[in-house]
Parts: sequence; C-alpha cells; structure tokens
Amino acid sequence: MNVIELLSSILSWSAIIFAARWVYRSQNLKPNVWKMTVVVILGLFSFSINLPYMDQQVKLAILPLGVWILYAVLSKKNEGSSWLRYRRFAWLGFLANYLFLTISLINPIIHSAIYPKDDLSTYISDAGEAKLLITHPSGNEKKLDFTSLNKQIRNAKNEPIYSDLWYNEVFESGEEETMIDERFPYQLTGAKPKWGSGLQTVIYIEQDGKGFLISTPQQQLYFRSATSFLKEGE
Repeated sequence: MNVIELLSSILSWSAIIFAARWVYRSQNLKPNVWKMTVVVILGLFSFSINLPYMDQQVKLAILPLGVWILYAVLSKKNEGSSWLRYRRFAWLGFLANYLFLTISLINPIIHSAIYPKDDLSTYISDAGEAKLLITHPSGNEKKLDFTSLNKQIRNAKNEPIYSDLWYNEVFESGEEETMIDERFPYQLTGAKPKWGSGLQTVIYIEQDGKGFLISTPQQQLYFRSATSFLKEGE
C-alpha cells in the first residue's frame, strides 16, 4: 500500500464514521453502537464486478447482498422494529462501496501526478546502497559508477520496449543458446523508489550500461541513458 492509498483509506473510513454518527443522531430509534458498527460492515458485502482501470481492477457493487441478509434476519425480530432501527446503517454500508470505488478511480490519477511513470527517478530515487548482480553468463565483471549513475537517473529517457527487434537479434543470430548474449545480463539491487510510492520493482541493466529495464507487477518500462554508468571491475 502506498501513502496515497493509506491516506485515502483513512479519509474514506472517517467519512463513513461521520455519516454513521449523523444518521445515529438524526433518527429517533437509537441502535446499539456495536451492533450498528457490525451492520455497517455487513452492509458492505455485495455482488460486484471487476472492471479494468489504469493497470488495476476496480470493483463495481451491483447487488446489496449484505443488506438483503440483514433484512432477512432483522425483519423477523421484534415485529420488524430491529430492521427499522438498523436499515439506514445497512444501506450506508452498501453505499460506502461507491465511495471506495470513487477513491479507487481517483488514486491512480493522483499517484501518476506525484510519481510520474515516465521518470526514472520514480523507480530509483536513492541508489546509495545499490549493487550490481550478474544474472547471465554473458555479463562481465563490472562495477557501478555512482557519479554517472546518479546523473543518468535524472537524465534517462523513457523509450519503447522493442520486444520483436530484441527477440530477432537474439534468436535469429544462429548462435547456440549457451553462446547468446543476454541484452540485460545485470540486475540492480538495493536501489529505493520514491518514498511513499509503494512501488515494487525488479531493475535490469543493459549490457552496455546505458539501459534500465524496470519490471513491476503491472508492466515493464525501458529507460535509456546517454552514457554508461558501468565501469570495469577490479
């Protein structure tokens, strides 16, 4: 969870608590507070459909299953007075689904504005403890040039991933599989993304030390720098 999602969650639940408190004060039949809380939470249960939105899935509540269950149970108690006492809280719980939906639609927009996807510094904000690992036999012993690395993080450009071209270069070369040079034979570890972004990344470094392949659970991005940030190992 990133800091935007955390703050949004706090604000959402604060709004629900405020609404529940307002309903509690406005109605004549006062409910038991802990039962009211349970009813609001149960009211959240619904039949929902998942919709794709900005590299994630958002839930759209369709049927108020929790409300129906509460009605079936409470309408039989005290000649229906229990349902009258708690029904507004049950519907408040169901309507809260649309508050969460709204938040889930807004959050990615805010996240993209604060943590732009086309900026390498979003994914590598602090490289002070970065290390270079060789992940393929075609990789040579190299070391990070931290001065150059920090400069290239600021200046690297987001470029398309040329999947077909890279594939053809490797597998149409006619060389044996054990002799094929891996385009990204290094992995950069220990680098930290921007604080609060919540990003989980695996970072691969290109053979010439000028390219970054950023892999996240949702997508891959390629950044290209002007000069190499690798130097010969000792």
